[in-house]
Amino acid sequence: MDPFERSRRDLMCAAAKCCLGVSVAGLAGGRFALAAPPTGKAKRVIYLFMDGAMSHLDTFDPKPSTSSQGATEPIATTLAGIKFGNHFPRLAKLAGALAVVRSLSTETGAHEPGRYLMRTSYPVINSIRHPALGAWMLQAGFRGPKELPANILIGADNDHPMAGFLPPGLAPVPIGDPTKGLENAKKPGYLSDRDFNHRMSLTNKFDRYFRQRYQGPEVQAYNQMYRDAIRLMGSEKLAAFNIKAESDAIRSAYGMNRFGQGCLLARRLIEEGVPCVDVNYNGWDMHNGLYEKLGKLGPSLDQGLSALLTDLHTRGLLESTLVVLATEFGRTPSINENAGRDHHPGAFSCLLAGAGVRTGQVYGASDEKGFGVADQPVSIADFNATIATALGLSTTTEYTAPNGRPFKIANQGQPVAELLA
Repeated sequence: MDPFERSRRDLMCAAAKCCLGVSVAGLAGGRFALAAPPTGKAKRVIYLFMDGAMSHLDTFDPKPSTSSQGATEPIATTLAGIKFGNHFPRLAKLAGALAVVRSLSTETGAHEPGRYLMRTSYPVINSIRHPALGAWMLQAGFRGPKELPANILIGADNDHPMAGFLPPGLAPVPIGDPTKGLENAKKPGYLSDRDFNHRMSLTNKFDRYFRQRYQGPEVQAYNQMYRDAIRLMGSEKLAAFNIKAESDAIRSAYGMNRFGQGCLLARRLIEEGVPCVDVNYNGWDMHNGLYEKLGKLGPSLDQGLSALLTDLHTRGLLESTLVVLATEFGRTPSINENAGRDHHPGAFSCLLAGAGVRTGQVYGASDEKGFGVADQPVSIADFNATIATALGLSTTTEYTAPNGRPFKIANQGQPVAELLA
């Protein structure tokens, strides 16, 4: 039996009450000095990125009885009149715990610039690299356990903006395979503590001249990362990265695939107090064989995200954790000759859930065929400003980058009040 079934029912009930109005419970260094922790409703964020441009028409914005729909069958959700694609039955039952944004559009239909824009709110420019959300959170004062990294990226993502122009030490720590956790983080078994400490002492002596001569922020960040890594090696907190400590039932409930296990690792890290965990799920660039690929990725997303939301709810973490599901743009309403959909920046969908979000709603709409935005348009900067506001981050404060130009966390974006609790 699904170990989350009772909790999923509880979450559905809570979401239904929220929809009916019965309850209003809300489901460093250098020139950049770290601030006091923000006071937003969300204390942590799990950011799930569907790398490759997820089709809005086959997931959370289907178009029944139109030529755009293709072979995906729309199914009913717990929200009246709202349908999802047929690969998402679990999330359809949890629709009351979601805020579905159907009116996003973007400026680019190319993957790398699209991903960069989605993660930073800024277009790619040659003179500067902009920070992603996790780096901004740490810069703004978010803290985690001193033994653990405060910003973690699960899954391969070579295009991630990392810390941008902020201190390098704010960049996420990458974990390629969630089942392997943080690799090479244990002291070598063949060394005693005495021998290990002796080797570290020798290393410090060899590095002393270099550190005295070169004292820039990058070197300082590397030295701090080195010290943090040594401290982590001897910490009991390292166990947070070991998802094999979970029962087989829990692991199976999330799905025995990289995305599902990545969501499980994200929950474990959030539970330990890590403020930002980013899970990258690639494979959504479906120019050909869309329905075959969607038949694999869709159920994995459905199972992993529904298990994550339910598990966070069960553990009392959803009230303080913001969950974001994002992608770089949408797919064309027309099916191409290779049974796929091509790049389409004109309209796409993203999801929000958890702390600081007014759930149980669909915000905005694409047009009849899902080609363009028809109602309540949301720019990427607006979407990111909404996320920032839920986290208590200022969207008006300007930060001066090394090139002398001022930047804001969400560019000129304005938070969408209707999406905030």
